Amino acid sequence: MIDRAIKGNKICTPEGIRKAVVLLKDGLIADVLPEVPQGFNAEVIYIGDRVLMSGVIDPHVHINEPGRADWEGFNTATRAAIAGGLTTLVDMPLNSSPVTTTAEAFDQKMAATKGQLHTNCGFWGGLVPGNTDDIELLINKGVLGFKAFLTHSGIDDFPNVTEADLRKAMPIIAKHGLPLLVHCELSTDEKLATGDARSYANYLSSRPKEWEDKAIDRMIRLCEDYNCRTHIVHLSSANSIESIDKAKQKGLPLTVETGQHYLYFTAETIRDGQTQFKCAPPIREKENNDQLWEALRSGIIDFVATDHSPAPPDLKQMESGDFMKAWGGIASLQLALPVLWTAARQRGFMVTDIARWLSEKPAQLAGLDHRKGRIAKGYDADLIVWNPEKSFVVSTDSLQHKHKMTPYLNEELFGVVEQTYLGGELVFKDGSFVVLNSGKFIVHRGTENTEK
Repeated sequence: MIDRAIKGNKICTPEGIRKAVVLLKDGLIADVLPEVPQGFNAEVIYIGDRVLMSGVIDPHVHINEPGRADWEGFNTATRAAIAGGLTTLVDMPLNSSPVTTTAEAFDQKMAATKGQLHTNCGFWGGLVPGNTDDIELLINKGVLGFKAFLTHSGIDDFPNVTEADLRKAMPIIAKHGLPLLVHCELSTDEKLATGDARSYANYLSSRPKEWEDKAIDRMIRLCEDYNCRTHIVHLSSANSIESIDKAKQKGLPLTVETGQHYLYFTAETIRDGQTQFKCAPPIREKENNDQLWEALRSGIIDFVATDHSPAPPDLKQMESGDFMKAWGGIASLQLALPVLWTAARQRGFMVTDIARWLSEKPAQLAGLDHRKGRIAKGYDADLIVWNPEKSFVVSTDSLQHKHKMTPYLNEELFGVVEQTYLGGELVFKDGSFVVLNSGKFIVHRGTENTEK
């Protein structure tokens, strides 16, 4: 017996947008048909010209619990997720305390999710100096891959790795076929920022493109040496696009993401003291960001992820406006889809592009593409219904994040998420939560029998 069906004129399938009926059974997509079968007697949900798309997958989220739930936490982050149509998150291993660099720390993180996991959530393990022996222990726990920094992470508990550290770890990660995600900046000792600490131009000059370019060149070289799946997070320097393209043409297992904020904002429009815009690498100039769009169009950049990294207002230095002291991170999780769609539609992109950048390609990075990221028979029924023609103005009242401070406040965005389904169950509808605590732990394929 089918549980229910969703019928609409704009079903986003791997073959494109089409009129179809999606049958749901036991948490899965049972079939995708042209019409409702004759004699069908289960519930049929008609969505008309709304888009039905596979739920958004964000593999770059800092939830910060345990230890720093005052920054965000599972309850608020996963509420924001289902309100924004994000059906799967992958949590980063730093900013929590303890950081997720040992099996014991992983167990503490799992315990912290109890009773407050409102969307599906997987976890990256952390790679830091000296924890090579913990890699396989974390893999056995089910982490989807590993995250490393080449420069200071902002958290002393999560130090950056050296090339020697990477050469020890990458063969182990490669053996298991998991990805290594890398924050690519290689800082120098040169003092680059000497001007007004409230000046955005001053902050931008303190983290030049060259830092990213050097780091990316190193990771391309190591990717080739070890044939280890290597993923460049939050690319902001367009200077590296050519070297990334050449590496991909050689067949290296290299993937790249950029962030919504690098595509939506430009440095020219950020005023001095607006520390809500601070992130690392920084938001760069329009010419640079236009090149990121072209790399996304051509597939050199694989997808887009928020890098949701919130912090309390005092850490963001909202009163002083000091860019050099402010925490670097942008709160945007709930807005992942409308921010990207608003910017993309102005450049002639289609809903199918959004599905590829926010669902299909992120699922591949996390090793979930056999079951998530597409509307196809046998896939998990994690689905969203959204209206690409409807707009809204971002307000503090609408945001579920613990802290409402975001550079997107008061922006008019297109793309309203009207319904979110987890495993075929309606969990969010028209601005209200229908069911909470329906999220599941997501683990890599080798440990899927342990998923809860």
